[in-house]
Amino acid sequence: MLAVQAEGKEIITIEGLAANGQLNPVQEAFVSHGAIQCGYCTPGMIMMAKSILDQNPDPSEDEIRSRLIGNLCRCTGYEKIVQAVRSLARPAEGRYQHE
Repeated sequence: MLAVQAEGKEIITIEGLAANGQLNPVQEAFVSHGAIQCGYCTPGMIMMAKSILDQNPDPSEDEIRSRLIGNLCRCTGYEKIVQAVRSLARPAEGRYQHE
């Protein structure tokens, strides 16, 4: 996205996800599933994972993989990342609650 396309829009960075000293559930899931490895791709992966779950509280593995395609990870092979996102997914009532 070009900076001009963000004009007038709210921008949330990885630092903005934690609230009151508590990690966002997506951040917690990445830590608990070992999906952070070297950390280079982690901010982008977490922000995309949040977006995926905000738009669909029960994404399929294929949907997660498809949406993460623009973020490159050389450490995890995406398995742990997909597991972290799926751990938050739940049909209907949804376990993940976005803010």
